[in-house]
Amino acid sequence: MQRDDLVYLGEMYDFAVGIARRADGLERATFDADEDLQLAIVQLLGWLGEAARRVSAAFKEAHPDVPWGFVVGMRNILAHDYLHVDYDIVFKTATEKVPELVATLAAKLPPDQR
Repeated sequence: MQRDDLVYLGEMYDFAVGIARRADGLERATFDADEDLQLAIVQLLGWLGEAARRVSAAFKEAHPDVPWGFVVGMRNILAHDYLHVDYDIVFKTATEKVPELVATLAAKLPPDQR
């Protein structure tokens, strides 16, 4: 593992935790009614994907249990196709996929970085 991989993995974990914290028990109607919450989650998903994009190819290959393509792909859509963000996908990602990602990333980090 390259030293930078651990830094980016830690950032991914922090961003994922931030999303999971905001999405814990979140109802879709609440999400739809709160533009600030939507913007926060979208921004955190973008940062999560950017950190994932910077992880080395060797680390990604060694850890195929992380959905690298999905995470980076989501970032690309949010950054480059921002006028067509699908909030159904954002909500499902935040409430279903990110909590799983938090657990996956936590298992890869030293205890003092969680």
